[in-house]
Amino acid sequence: MTSETTSPAPTVESRGTGYRVTRALTLANILTQGGIIVTGGAVRLTGSGLGCSTWPQCEPGQFTPVAHPEAGIHPYIEFGNRTLTGILLVVAVALAVAVWRTRPALRWWALVPVLGVLGQAVLGGITVLTGLNPLTVMPHFLLSAVLVWNAVWLALRYRNAPRRAGAPLVWPRRLLTVLLGVLLTLGTLTTGAGPHSGDADATERLGLDPALIARAHALSVWAFVALLAFLIWRVRRDRSVGDRDSVRKAWVVLAVVTLAQGVIGYVQYFTGLPEVIVGVHLAGAAILTAAHSAFHLLTRADRTPA
Repeated sequence: MTSETTSPAPTVESRGTGYRVTRALTLANILTQGGIIVTGGAVRLTGSGLGCSTWPQCEPGQFTPVAHPEAGIHPYIEFGNRTLTGILLVVAVALAVAVWRTRPALRWWALVPVLGVLGQAVLGGITVLTGLNPLTVMPHFLLSAVLVWNAVWLALRYRNAPRRAGAPLVWPRRLLTVLLGVLLTLGTLTTGAGPHSGDADATERLGLDPALIARAHALSVWAFVALLAFLIWRVRRDRSVGDRDSVRKAWVVLAVVTLAQGVIGYVQYFTGLPEVIVGVHLAGAAILTAAHSAFHLLTRADRTPA
């Protein structure tokens, strides 16, 4: 999803307050980028997608929710998601400033979260104004997935996490990244063809056979699992450069998360897509994306092109 950037390791002297604050901001960026996927899922699964009828205001002439019995809690759920977007923008701007000051070699990558959040705000507005059209909801989620991936990548690059000492596995790793994009895209198509439109009155869905697209999504997951198994077999005895063995942790976590996501996916499919399990699967997609980002970076052979 992105290329490597050469960045000199911070010296002992540079690991002061600014370094620690920036490290904390990279973690906050991961949590908020993942959190927006979870809250966005909550909006969708509770039917609150049009809890605020317009954008950027919640209601015409009113930025905050307007209480009325007919709407229930839906405006507050939608407004909460919008509020988290504002918090996310604050974190992204603070992170960009901090990285520019402490690790100039990564300064352009630190702008990605800022630009991504602004893009998310625009996509969110288009989604509301188009009545939750699935063709606008899909890129809204996929952009969030890219930002989660970038957030983990940036956090690990910032602290110069130790990478793998071993033979390069450039193309298998890149292919795994492509498969991740395919399975996430097919997952959004499956949702777009399914029953969870995001609002009781927003009934427009993609003209796809839900069962057929779900099978295609499952096949992409199995392809991802097969390639991941191959990569794990290749790196199972490798260690990280330096004292910390992060490589083993990376592939163990990705393997566990992938298998758990597969199980949850089959459970939700055969139980009729209950909202709670679908929500867990959506949160799992964010965790899977984060775990893959760590795996992709940490299994890169030291000093080889990504």
